[in-house]
Amino acid sequence: MVTLADPVSTARRARLSGFETEFQAQRQSARRLWAIGTVIFLILFMASAWLGDFFKVTQLTMPDGSREWRWILPAGLPRLGEFVEKTIPVLRWDSLSADFAEWFWRWKVWLNLLIETILIAFLATTFGVIGGFLLSFPASRNLAPNAWVLWFSRRYLEIARTVPELVWALIFVFCFSVGPLAGVLAIGLHATGALGKLYSEVNENIDMAPLEGVKAAGGSWFDQIRYGAVPQVLPNIISYTLLRFEINVRASSIIGYVGAGGLGQEFREALSLQEYTDLSALFLIIFVTVIVIDYGSEKLRHRIIGLEPTP
Repeated sequence: MVTLADPVSTARRARLSGFETEFQAQRQSARRLWAIGTVIFLILFMASAWLGDFFKVTQLTMPDGSREWRWILPAGLPRLGEFVEKTIPVLRWDSLSADFAEWFWRWKVWLNLLIETILIAFLATTFGVIGGFLLSFPASRNLAPNAWVLWFSRRYLEIARTVPELVWALIFVFCFSVGPLAGVLAIGLHATGALGKLYSEVNENIDMAPLEGVKAAGGSWFDQIRYGAVPQVLPNIISYTLLRFEINVRASSIIGYVGAGGLGQEFREALSLQEYTDLSALFLIIFVTVIVIDYGSEKLRHRIIGLEPTP
């Protein structure tokens, strides 16, 4: 007796066979892409390492006075340890207070400059938040009123954050002379570009239903942003703002190197005079300041977004 094949089973087997064939083709394609990507990465890595002098061979003076050719990377790493050793002060238990006093001998000057550094970072962060917040909405693809506004907003933010703070500081020092004003403008402009980019990415992930509801009720574009977008992005904006303030504290301690106020001028003076222990003291001051700011920012952020630990 001849039994006819079930047409449903035949179709199911055909679909399964087609799925397996397509799956194997996709796996082979993914493997090829991974192989090509790996080769391109290795080529770029080796080219970058070559241009970065990772494979450079140079002549070095040996302890006996002779000159020999050595690979620069392992030959230069001991110099890093030598530099760190120079920055470590001599601290003796029997004269600990006197040694600490000698280590932080300019603490009054450094304290005033630290306060100036923090105030520079605070004011620059304020300017950055205002500029980045206002420009983030027209720089978001889902919120921009039109393509021209989107293009100009994004290009401005790109220019603001592409130029490093030190370069902006040099420009503003040329315009307004040395002092904190140049530092505030430099960090504030760069922070505008960085925060505007972060804020706009948050904006592009919001739920558009509240904005459509405001629009349906007759609200303008500004009403949609105010009542539909801002409540959704506010927690992320606060988090990014506090993080940026911590970054700006570090930046404001460096731009003084070019005369833009803050502790940076002390770093420059210590390096030029080879006062290595002063460098470690300044680094310790900045390190402790960043820790305190980071801890306070974390507590404030958790309080605002409702993540306080329950008693």
